[in-house]
Amino acid sequence: MSERPRLTVLSGPSGVGKSTVVAHMRKEHPDVWLSVSATTRKPRPGEQHGVHYFFVTDEEMDKLIANGELLEWAEFAGNRYGTPRAAVLERLEKGEPVLLEIDLQGARQVRESMTDARLVFLAPPSWEELVRRLTGRGTESPEVIERRLEAARTELAAEPEFDVTLVNTSVEDVARELLALMDVV
Repeated sequence: MSERPRLTVLSGPSGVGKSTVVAHMRKEHPDVWLSVSATTRKPRPGEQHGVHYFFVTDEEMDKLIANGELLEWAEFAGNRYGTPRAAVLERLEKGEPVLLEIDLQGARQVRESMTDARLVFLAPPSWEELVRRLTGRGTESPEVIERRLEAARTELAAEPEFDVTLVNTSVEDVARELLALMDVV
């Protein structure tokens, strides 16, 4: 009987490319289960409920938090995000590799509740590149971009808290390194 897979947590500053890396990784290895977060944020164009996020009301989010149904949750840019606990534990019990793609606050909460989780920090090749990615989306107001840059500075400073750092110079390389860390390849 092989040991239960560890939960792998991918975190890093906003705009570093976490979702791009994860999407590439899951295209190559659909067996890697990515937890779907609950959020109070409104869907962006093309996002589907239950696929990209579980879109919930503030009242529903309050209930999830109060009932301890979230492994972690955080407020970011005026919205709340959280990881449903039961689904993660269920997959790990079945022996499936589980990946969480969450922010720094969430990663810290997971570290407290699941001490054996492996925390992976995705770093940008440079600060300039991160700024370019954050301002290049064109979907957010200057105020939101400024908040994201401020948050990114804080998030970059937290890198030493993580078990492993991967620098996102190439989506393919990072996805491969992440899969190797998860013992999927």
